[in-house]
Amino acid sequence: MYKIVKKKSLNPTVTLMEVEAPLVARKCEPGQFIILRAKEDSERIPLTIAGYDREAGTITIIFQIVGGSTEILNSLEEGDAIQDFVGPLGKATETDGLKKVAVVGGGVGCAIAYPVAKKLHDTGCEVHSIVGFRNEDLIILKEEFEAASDKYVLMTDDGSAGEKGLVTAALERLIESGEQYDEVIAIGPLIMMKFVVAVTKKYNVKTVVSMNPIMVDGTGMCGGCRLTVGGTTKFACVDGPDFDGFEVDFDEAMARGATYRPFEQKAREEACNLLKH
Repeated sequence: MYKIVKKKSLNPTVTLMEVEAPLVARKCEPGQFIILRAKEDSERIPLTIAGYDREAGTITIIFQIVGGSTEILNSLEEGDAIQDFVGPLGKATETDGLKKVAVVGGGVGCAIAYPVAKKLHDTGCEVHSIVGFRNEDLIILKEEFEAASDKYVLMTDDGSAGEKGLVTAALERLIESGEQYDEVIAIGPLIMMKFVVAVTKKYNVKTVVSMNPIMVDGTGMCGGCRLTVGGTTKFACVDGPDFDGFEVDFDEAMARGATYRPFEQKAREEACNLLKH
């Protein structure tokens, strides 16, 4: 059992938890994920590691409440315990040798982008973070990103905070102004990553994308995170989650991801009814 030592609501649909998991905290790196079961009869779900404290032996997870499993997980409070918490899994984001990087995050994907930005910053890399949200109420990790970035650009769809517009517009403006990046790392909704790649391809800037949004089981057995990369079939959980953005078939990945939405909604409704009783 893994004790929840901290719980915090970051916005109406996103929750942060710090969990005691010393063995995971000892080995994990940005980009990796864990698999958990909230309760004994809960399903297994993969969640990307949003932070870690090796000395305290804790792992931070940040999740959006979208289905039954995350609804049940969100019902747990500080002092409660998570049934299973296994990791670290997946390949860590490659950061060695990078001197100047643009980290582009969208929505709850910023929870995954932040530890990558922090590690790069801590190792002396110049980090430009470009993060986007629909509106001011949904912004997360603002202070953390500012501390880990040499340049921080906040975008909102409606202009209620930062600049009005999309992260792609901010990224292209920086590139056109003369910023030369060793790499762009994009983490967020599939549609966002698709259009980030459309921008960087024009300027031939290497781009790494995190395909964790399509992970389901986390072991490769379910096939739900199957995708085509460079004409070859890969699995986000065992071969990634990071891939060369220029080679990912985003349209295929988005079509597959959309098939699970009705099931997630139904599972969430059932979980809500169960928790009420």
